[in-house]
Amino acid sequence: MLRQITPRNARSKRALDKRAPKAEENPKTCLFLRGTSASQIVQDCLTDLHAMRAPLAKKFTKKNDIHPFEDPASLEFFSRKNDCSMLLFGSSSKKRRHCLTLCRTFDHAMLDMLEMYVDETSFTRIGQFTGEDGKKRTFPVGSRPMLLFSGTPFYEGGDSSYGAVASSESGRKYALAKSLLTDFFRGDSSPDKIDVEGLSHIIVATAVEPTTADGPEETALPLLHLRTYALRTKRSGQRMPRIELDEIGPRLDVRLGRMKEPDTTMLKEAMRKAKTTEMRTKKNIEVDSMGDKIGRVHQGRQDLGELQTRKMKGLKRGRGEDSAAADDSAAVETTPAGEFDGISGVVEIKNDFSKKARRS
Repeated sequence: MLRQITPRNARSKRALDKRAPKAEENPKTCLFLRGTSASQIVQDCLTDLHAMRAPLAKKFTKKNDIHPFEDPASLEFFSRKNDCSMLLFGSSSKKRRHCLTLCRTFDHAMLDMLEMYVDETSFTRIGQFTGEDGKKRTFPVGSRPMLLFSGTPFYEGGDSSYGAVASSESGRKYALAKSLLTDFFRGDSSPDKIDVEGLSHIIVATAVEPTTADGPEETALPLLHLRTYALRTKRSGQRMPRIELDEIGPRLDVRLGRMKEPDTTMLKEAMRKAKTTEMRTKKNIEVDSMGDKIGRVHQGRQDLGELQTRKMKGLKRGRGEDSAAADDSAAVETTPAGEFDGISGVVEIKNDFSKKARRS
């Protein structure tokens, strides 16, 4: 049981309200830590990724005796103390060289983890790239990148972002890697924080099948390439400019290692959406492109026999017409059969109404 903190002043109350659950959560902050033994490549990776994540990032420089897969309690403590939902832990050992462990928490409890082993032969930092003019290019702090995931391993896990329906372990790993990397590079996803003109760089994650057999463990999973490109616009002779890409770094080639999949109960609680006070969408009502509200009305089958037509004076019957028509029909039925035998010609029948009936 976590102890309940009672605010003593307005400042602490605002801090607790900021950490409380909300319908629209705050942007996720990532905490960068290093282990007791971390190579220079791991430290450079942490520095460059911290620069890409800024300002939603915190970095610790002291050594920490932490083993995430054996005991994640220390990471959960740092997550709760610093109010960080994501953690990136860097370490290096003889068995797992240049290892980056990407962790994600829910309610400051460990949700899922994934290990990535950096290839030291192809790693290149941000400041080692230059453009056509010889100047070093970078991206503005706080800008949101565009993300592109290329390769079939990312989509072997089906539609689930966690790879729950994947048929193989590699499919689940790459589905988890796609979810974690999307959360890591997302930044502030508020609608008012998006500027189309501020889209200055793109991050491309590519998973390609290896062509050489370096070993049974290394060739079991495809290599994951992370590249960062800056967008450069040029004249194209048309209204839309021509877009070219310049690599600005960092350049990372990683292999996926161990993973911890999220617990079913915790994942269901993390994916649950809070009830909002917004009105639900009404059926058969829509808004067109011009902003006009259009409603659709469904009616049953109509009986046209009961349809009320317009009354006209010329079609209106007189008072005695109904009774006279009834008398004529009765006279025809009661007339003897042989009374008019042998008479041929045209017979004109004239109705003789009284003056009172004609006057009406």
